[in-house]
Amino acid sequence: MITLTKVIFVRHGQTSWNDLGMYQGHTDIPLNEIGFEQAIKVGKRLKNEKVSAIYSSDLLRAKQTAEIIAREHNLPVTVMPELREINFGIWEGKTYKEIKELYPEMLNIWLSKPQDLKIPEGETFPEMLARAWQGLKKILSKHKDETIIVVAHGGTIAVLLCNILEISLNNLWKIKQGNTGITIVEFAEDKGVLTLFNDTYHLHIS
Repeated sequence: MITLTKVIFVRHGQTSWNDLGMYQGHTDIPLNEIGFEQAIKVGKRLKNEKVSAIYSSDLLRAKQTAEIIAREHNLPVTVMPELREINFGIWEGKTYKEIKELYPEMLNIWLSKPQDLKIPEGETFPEMLARAWQGLKKILSKHKDETIIVVAHGGTIAVLLCNILEISLNNLWKIKQGNTGITIVEFAEDKGVLTLFNDTYHLHIS
């Protein structure tokens, strides 16, 4: 009999750097007021799910989102550094406009072939995928035939989806996620089926 693990991926709520269009990466920025409101809404949205465990990136914006969701289930949050966003290196704290002015050649590679670029002092998308996938495999091995929530980052979830769907990391920019967007994948072992993507309906309910 095939056992399925239902993974509910949630991107973290908004931060002030999201609002300003600044690249965050490993910089540990907390949720802003809107981000906390979004986390409360996604928590209420998911409260009727029969969840066995909640996992989060170790970065504050993800942890804060996960902790708010966890209140609805009376569960602890298990923190995993493997679920971090990509390290943007020297780009962290800069806006797209600043990066375009300072690093136009790198930006061209970033936009056309993102899997080929290593930002100085940062990491590549293949490196990020390797650590995130190892983290996800650890999670899946512990939760056969259960539903779990994984709170992470836009980049983290996007690279995992590329791997699950067996598409090149150069297609990353075709996968857009809003703050607290819900994406659901059902896994049989480490083979996943995407059943919901970037659902933010909860943000539009009063």
